[in-house]
Amino acid sequence: MMNRLQTLSDTYGQSAWLDNLRREDLRTGALEALVAQGVRGITSNPTIFQNAFAGSSEYDVQLADLFGSNASIEATFWAIAEADATAACILLAGVFDQSGGTDGFVSLEVPPELAHDARSTTSAARLIHQAVSQPNLMVKIPSTTAGLESIRDMIAEGRSINATLIFGLERYDQVIDAYLTGLETFAASGAPDLSNVASVASFFVSRVDVEVDKRLTAIGTAKALSLQGKAAVAQAVLAYQLALKRFSGMRWNALTGQGA
Repeated sequence: MMNRLQTLSDTYGQSAWLDNLRREDLRTGALEALVAQGVRGITSNPTIFQNAFAGSSEYDVQLADLFGSNASIEATFWAIAEADATAACILLAGVFDQSGGTDGFVSLEVPPELAHDARSTTSAARLIHQAVSQPNLMVKIPSTTAGLESIRDMIAEGRSINATLIFGLERYDQVIDAYLTGLETFAASGAPDLSNVASVASFFVSRVDVEVDKRLTAIGTAKALSLQGKAAVAQAVLAYQLALKRFSGMRWNALTGQGA
């Protein structure tokens, strides 16, 4: 009998991703067990890794080796993060293969301080892809104005990207355009198959509710309070309608004809 996570995937085509990556879970088999139960992707960010480092002795040996080699703090962080991401990619390789390359991804984020520097973000994303060197890695790039340029350029190189920190419909539309333009550039470069570029747009809807509900509470009327907890779902509906519109028609069909 399928559990609820497996039903979500097999019956409804929805994939549950774990927003946490810890070496302890990799070593003990806890993460493998979650994948067996239906988790189909993993995402992480610098804060998650910081919490993992601080709350575990799992990293002590590697940390000692890196400090002994006089590695910088930044180099130490990335050596550890890339090692865990590589192990997670290998763990999820079966999901990736079974899904035909549409699931089983691990997301690793570029340094947040680069969010408004397109050139540095692009360079960092490329280096992460090269260091982990697994087909089911997605590099997370914040969807800032500079990030849009990097998202486009990385996809144009055939690299899978997680466009993250999307909060509004206008920015989501711009992310979609960066994705499509990147695919078109990749195809124009002579790429014979676009199917290996599998990217996602991470639309943060819960934070919309948090902010809107604060403002509704401040208004305080019965009508305002009755709208609490509804803004995020309403925005998600509009985002889905936008996706249906943008991923159809001549432009998208031309790309799907090349494997997108």
